[in-house]
Amino acid sequence: MHEFGVDLMSPGGWLPLAFALVMALSMLAYVILDGYDLGVGALLDSADSVEQKDIMIASIGPFWDANETWLVLGVGVLLVGFPMAHGVILGALYLPVALMLVALSLRGVAFDFRVKAKAQHRPLWDKTFYIGSLLASWSQGFMLGQLITGFQQDTAGYFFSALIGFCLVFAYRLLGAGWLIMKTEGALQMQAVEWAKSSLWLTAAGVFAISVATPLVSPRIFDKWFSFPNLLMLLPIPAMTLALFLVIRRSLSRLSTRFAQGNQYGAGVPFASTVGIFLLSFYGLAYSLFPWLIIDKINIWQAASSPEALLVIFYGVVLVLPVIIGYTVFAYRVFWGKSTQLRY
Repeated sequence: MHEFGVDLMSPGGWLPLAFALVMALSMLAYVILDGYDLGVGALLDSADSVEQKDIMIASIGPFWDANETWLVLGVGVLLVGFPMAHGVILGALYLPVALMLVALSLRGVAFDFRVKAKAQHRPLWDKTFYIGSLLASWSQGFMLGQLITGFQQDTAGYFFSALIGFCLVFAYRLLGAGWLIMKTEGALQMQAVEWAKSSLWLTAAGVFAISVATPLVSPRIFDKWFSFPNLLMLLPIPAMTLALFLVIRRSLSRLSTRFAQGNQYGAGVPFASTVGIFLLSFYGLAYSLFPWLIIDKINIWQAASSPEALLVIFYGVVLVLPVIIGYTVFAYRVFWGKSTQLRY
């Protein structure tokens, strides 16, 4: 029996756990995969020329639309698997969710129209893609801040959420810059190194703010982190996160010299290390929040659909999830390598 009085061996016990895991992994995949292409979009306005912007768009072209599949899957699992929490969460986040959807729609329209537009209209669509990327990134950070504070509807809660939104924009910029460092060459690659440097410490500030705030919103979460022996067992998480930030800083300081010499060694280090930071941050957040979908109010068993309904949906997830994973791996394998300028 679980501490919440749930028999984990029964369908009503393990099915909500399975759906919570699928939902969590879907959102993690979305944040990393769509995070880097949102980051590239948020950097688009900083490029020096149309040619550089074309290469930036080309670097995400085969992937950006499919990356959003993970968001659809994660929200879909929340809807069908945890309808009670879905209503409460999306009710509390109605405005930032609406902003995110409008921003993602702007990105989609701009992505398609920029390649068909006349030369004098292309800057408008580039700016639209940039603005859509910024708004989508900020709204996702705002929603994360609201989740961490238990959807606190007051000035402090809104300020914290807005701050996390601002920091997530720079975290996505860091991820996007790391992607461009891997996928491009020449002047754009050198510029991506500078973009990564300018985004690094605001990303660290966001991780630090979340790490400090999360244990303070609930005594239960505070005890999970700071009681013994948990404190000693969990210490490697912040230690490894700090180490990865230092690895990125050291790598970026060396890459400019290497790239000037035509040496691509270590080009993947900033991106891989940033992904590592996202993974560690996600693990720490998941550890803090589990098993609550709304902190100290609704847990996964309270919010779950009936075991009979979950079992039917579970078979569908078992069929669909490997297809999504297989397609994602195949697409990245086919389109791997350095990006070149778009040609139609």
